[in-house]
Amino acid sequence: MGLLTPSSEPGQSTLTITGEDLSVLMDVVEMPFMRFPAMPPIAQVYAILAKYLAFGVVPLAIPPFLTDVPIPTHEIPTQQGTDLQYVKKLANDCGYVFYVEPGPLPGQSIAYWGPDIRIPLPQPALSVNMDAHTNVDSLSFSLDGLAKKIVVVTIFDPVTGTIPILIPIPNFNLFKPPLGVRPTIPSKVEFPDYLSKENPISAANKILGILARSSDAISVSGSLDVMRYGGILRNRMVVGVRGGCLAYDGFYYVNSVTHNIKRGEYKQSFQLSRDGLISSTPKIPV
Repeated sequence: MGLLTPSSEPGQSTLTITGEDLSVLMDVVEMPFMRFPAMPPIAQVYAILAKYLAFGVVPLAIPPFLTDVPIPTHEIPTQQGTDLQYVKKLANDCGYVFYVEPGPLPGQSIAYWGPDIRIPLPQPALSVNMDAHTNVDSLSFSLDGLAKKIVVVTIFDPVTGTIPILIPIPNFNLFKPPLGVRPTIPSKVEFPDYLSKENPISAANKILGILARSSDAISVSGSLDVMRYGGILRNRMVVGVRGGCLAYDGFYYVNSVTHNIKRGEYKQSFQLSRDGLISSTPKIPV
């Protein structure tokens, strides 16, 4: 996508080019009548992504913890919306994520469908208020006291199907352990009713999805100069933060990174998050 901004001043006109991955190609055509009889979610994902092999997109899908094969006489899964929307819905139902990662070779991409597992190898620390060791342009911390919640779901016993059973789900992400020693106390309680008519396997997968989507109360946003930082900050990994204060220093999960490239300048803006105040490690590696 390109954006041209002309200017009456010589040399001040700009052409901004924004790049997108091949997931945009999956979000163009709606497929409202595509059916998948007797196909579990993992088979549906591979069937949808197979058509993009011609564009160099290689699917990498991990089966859910519990496999639910729909019986054609009871239910036939039907796609709603575009391929990208439906694949993301399948991922959301079992607590997974879906994204397209460019590489590892030119003209190739990997379409990942599976648990949101962050690479535990820490990146060089983001430092602020440390004089010559400062390597970020800006850094801000925020604590959302309403971000944490307890979800109480209702299911019916599998024998009679009439006795309601209440199951409280703790706000704990199975794939993102807390990086702070003082977790935030949940302040909200929700009672969703969309699981009451699900079969046991489907309900269990959706409960795992609720666990995987538990939100982090602490978020960090900022920007850095790649040359000063000494490298490129990578998404879906862990990075240390130091120089803020005792409550907010420590490791964070990198949620998103935006690259801003100009002539003679390469900067990144980033979003980090974690749950819990005070670092769980005594020292942050540089």
